This record gives sequence, C-alpha cells and structure tokens, in this order.
Amino acid sequence: MSFFPVSRENKGGIVFLNDHNSRDVAKAALILALSDNRDEELKLKENFKAKGIKTAAVDFGGEFSSIATKIIERAVVAAKREGLIMSTHVEEGAVAGATHEALSQASQKIIGFNVGGKIGIAKRGEHLSVAIFLGIGLLHLNDVTIGLAHRAIPK
Repeated sequence: MSFFPVSRENKGGIVFLNDHNSRDVAKAALILALSDNRDEELKLKENFKAKGIKTAAVDFGGEFSSIATKIIERAVVAAKREGLIMSTHVEEGAVAGATHEALSQASQKIIGFNVGGKIGIAKRGEHLSVAIFLGIGLLHLNDVTIGLAHRAIPK
C-alpha cells in the first residue's frame, strides 16, 4: 500500500506518481546518477524529458578532500549547460546547496579516500533534486554510497 494518495503510471519500466511532486524528481536524479554509461544516460535523459523532467549528469573522480569544491562546481556547470537553471544567484545557489547537502550525507565515509562517481540532477517546476553516487576506493575493498538532496526554486 502506498502512503501517497495519488495514482501511478508505469512508462518505460519507471513508475512515476501522477501529481508531479518532488519524489518523482528525486527518483529521476537518483536513476540518472546510477546509470552505467553515457549511452544509458542519454536514453534516460530522453525518457525523463518526455515526462517533463529536465536532467543533467556529470562524472567525477579523485581524492575527496581535494575535489569536493570541484564536484559542486561541476554540478552547477552541468545544470546550466543542460538548461535546468539560469545564471542567477538563487538557481545556482540551489544546485550548489543541494550538491553540498548530498555530499555531506556521505562525508563520514569518504573523507581521505579516493572517490569516483556520477551526479544526477533533475528539475521539474519548482522541484530540483541532486543525487550523487560514489564509489569509494580502499585497496581492493571498494565501497559505495549515495547522497540525495532537494531544493525548491520559485518559478
């Protein structure tokens, strides 16, 4: 039983709620961040676009302490490049803040380690979500984690 009193639609193997809420946008960002390669990413972006969700994705990697600010910058640049946001203080700040929040959720596991992963960004209406999938390098004992954050951007 769903806690959300709305109908559901299944299109392309992805179930979306029909009220176009923040949950759908967060799901899109997370699915995009988990995509395996560029071809899959492009197919997902087209699928989300058909549902009215604008998306962007960007890969990153390196030693976390030295690339944390670069990850946030890359998210903002990708969101602008793909037309999710305009070059305004409010919209750039929303992407930067959500990216920082998503990184903060994983920070206890990743400080001092090499990380690599993908940022998925999704926006529809006032809802913007950023999901970060991180692979954490530790010898041959790799670990994974995710972070997810939401911001509302006034129309």
